[in-house]
Amino acid sequence: MKESHQLEIRKVIVLKAPIDKVWKAVSTSEGIAAWWMPSTFEPVVGHEFVLHTGQFGDSPCKVTELEPPHRLSFNWGKDWQLTFELKELEEGETEFTLIHSGWDPDKVTEFGQPHTVIRGIMDGGWEKIVNEKLPAYVEQ
Repeated sequence: MKESHQLEIRKVIVLKAPIDKVWKAVSTSEGIAAWWMPSTFEPVVGHEFVLHTGQFGDSPCKVTELEPPHRLSFNWGKDWQLTFELKELEEGETEFTLIHSGWDPDKVTEFGQPHTVIRGIMDGGWEKIVNEKLPAYVEQ
């Protein structure tokens, strides 16, 4: 388990937006679509939804944790877990942490790609999404 924890992708950013606005961006299907990708997400524990991942088709997901406006987790595909953590800072600022876990060097994705390869691609993708797309959406 420890090794898997070391492999998690973790991105942290301070957003110039109040926590309620950031929460809405990460806990509604409209919000998530605006900075990440379209889905049938609903903020209900146990809700099964689909991420429309473009060329990779539809990914099955399930909401596993919901603590508004601080924490949201869901299972993504067969191995991954995605967690969004929000922390209120100064007036009008929110620290946002994205944690993408479930990486295993011995596993492959549904498409037969090794986790080790996809993790590198995802890490770069999250870098751009968290540092560019999310702020562009919530700080406007």
